[in-house]
Amino acid sequence: MQLTGKTAIVTGGARGIGKSIAMTLAAAGANIVINYTRSSKEAEEVVEEAKKLGVSALAVKADVSKNDEIENLVKEVLNHFDSIDILVNNAGITRDNLLIRMSEEDFQAVIDINLKGAFICTKHVSKVMMKQRKGKIINIASVVGVMGNAGQSNYAASKAGLIGFTKSIAKELAKRNVNVNAVAPGYIETDMTASLPEKVREEFMINIPMARGGEPQDVANVVLFLSSEYSDYITGQVINIDGGMVM
Repeated sequence: MQLTGKTAIVTGGARGIGKSIAMTLAAAGANIVINYTRSSKEAEEVVEEAKKLGVSALAVKADVSKNDEIENLVKEVLNHFDSIDILVNNAGITRDNLLIRMSEEDFQAVIDINLKGAFICTKHVSKVMMKQRKGKIINIASVVGVMGNAGQSNYAASKAGLIGFTKSIAKELAKRNVNVNAVAPGYIETDMTASLPEKVREEFMINIPMARGGEPQDVANVVLFLSSEYSDYITGQVINIDGGMVM
């Protein structure tokens, strides 16, 4: 699954699952654009790692929920590269709380980054892809968007919305040879899950038939497939990466 000469934008690509995705696409030959909001040091480190693989890489600061910042990001990418072939909408946040304790600000913040951010990025990048008559868009959803989760009504709503968004845009862009798919990770071993209490981790494992958490690389491998020519006849799909948690 070679991506030599392709250019990929990975939002929130400085750490965690986003970093694994960026490095996996770079290893397959894609030029990488790391979008970040705060972690400039981490973003530049990913850029340097990617360059060691023989590809071009660029870090661009932009808040995905701000239309003008994403418009500028796309312009900057096109100033450096001839095309935008892959967009991975990975940027996301959590503001967990029970509904009765959740503030309107925390609900809105999660929707703005996780769902509105994907809308803004897709809107600007899809214009480029439609003109090229080719492209791959992969949205990072979550099994929480499929099954819900107590204490995460804002996050679940954003990810469920992202799944509906994926299917709708897939129908709009299919005739322009632009594939739009989503992956829905389950319990993935990241810094965020590592900080969970042991009892909570054990409860997750009970519901995973494979009896273990996934790794960021497990998500990155599927994103690589969906970014490659091997997925040319796949669009509008949601692939769970969850060890069987949601069947």
